[in-house]
Amino acid sequence: MKAAVTVLLIVTLFSGRALFAQIIIANKNFTFGTTGRLGAGYSPGIVGHTGRQLNLLGQGSLGSRLEQGDYIDLLPAFNFMPVHANKDSTAIQFQARLAFYSTNGTFLGNVNSGSVNGGLTVALPEAFVEARNIMGSKWSAWAGARYMRYDDIHIADYFYFDDHSAEGFGVKYNKTSFTMIFPSAIDTSKNYATPYSYVNIISGGGGIAYRQRVVMIGEQSFNIADRHTLKLLGEYHQLEEAAKNVTPQYKADKGFVIGAKLSSIVKTKMPGSFNQFAVRYGTGIANGGDNGNTQTYNTYGAPDFVTKTYNGAYSLAIVEHALFNFNRHFTTNPYIVFTKSKGGGDSLNKSTDLYGRSIFNRKMDFVIGTRNIFYVTDWFHLLGEIHYAIRKDGQNPDATMWKFILAPTIVPTAERSPWARPHIRLICSFAKYNKFASNNLYSAYLQQSGVKSWGIYFGVRSEWWIF
Repeated sequence: MKAAVTVLLIVTLFSGRALFAQIIIANKNFTFGTTGRLGAGYSPGIVGHTGRQLNLLGQGSLGSRLEQGDYIDLLPAFNFMPVHANKDSTAIQFQARLAFYSTNGTFLGNVNSGSVNGGLTVALPEAFVEARNIMGSKWSAWAGARYMRYDDIHIADYFYFDDHSAEGFGVKYNKTSFTMIFPSAIDTSKNYATPYSYVNIISGGGGIAYRQRVVMIGEQSFNIADRHTLKLLGEYHQLEEAAKNVTPQYKADKGFVIGAKLSSIVKTKMPGSFNQFAVRYGTGIANGGDNGNTQTYNTYGAPDFVTKTYNGAYSLAIVEHALFNFNRHFTTNPYIVFTKSKGGGDSLNKSTDLYGRSIFNRKMDFVIGTRNIFYVTDWFHLLGEIHYAIRKDGQNPDATMWKFILAPTIVPTAERSPWARPHIRLICSFAKYNKFASNNLYSAYLQQSGVKSWGIYFGVRSEWWIF
């Protein structure tokens, strides 16, 4: 009898907990955003005619992003209300980003997670809580994982100065901010210059362990007159050692970054014109920025052969970016990017990295281009682009590309603006490669087509965003 009563009490207890744990969601403080691009691409010069990006290897979307593959981002956000609500109240938000993109050049609609070679990739690059202007003050704070990045060259998908996307936290007072991020990677596939994983054999078990990179970032903005803003940037990177009773043995390393960006409002007949100029210099393990990626923690090159550190490594990045809305009929959006980077090794060509691979230890990028937008009617715009790109790896000759694009575009919102979306575009891209680039297959297109002087891409693609 006692046993039966005991069982009954336990069942009742857990049933009560189960009922209590059921949550009925009724909040109405929900917002939703999305961004992406989808469509079909066709390259007649490739066997099978699969569309491939024409840009030079190592430059990502520098040289135009119009041939970029399919992706969709979904951004749900939940908004919290402070107890003392007024016009100066805190803006409190939890935001996530669900990212979906295809791999191996396939179209997003034809793949799923069970496709060959994992055709569909799903990621969660953002999930964070942020409180801005706490109780009407100038204080803000955030914690979590986020795309913490600011100005970009949109036509090249290039966040050129202050991309701190990673997991971490930050605080801001007015125009002064301090951020700490903790980027790391499960790099057993050996795709990273500075390894994070190692085998912990202290216990004799041989389990995988990770060393953490710590990045401390300080930023300060200043208003100069009415139309100019100067932003100063400083970073310190620390990567702890994994050198005792582990395999492989990695030494501690560090790096620094300094930079300045001047943003100016330009007066034209139509509003929205600007000019941005940025210079950034990174040293040691903070010399990252390659393949169209500008995050300083993505270390470039090989370490010193003797010390196995990146002492002496550096990267210089200079960007000029402008947009001019001359009138309701014409906008132009030019840019220039120059980067020069060297790893920690003495060689100006190739060196051995921490995985024993022979990799380039020095590189240079120079890309200049512009997008011109002709507003033929409110809903029909004509996009024209021209780009010139140089990539020099080590002591190789320059690989060069001229690129010409014509993209008739339907803009159903009927807005005469470079930022009007959605777009539905017919894309006609043509690239002219020099002999070295062609013979050494210096683009994704050439790697599929073989040696050619010209690359060709046709596509019909959409692009949208709403936040």
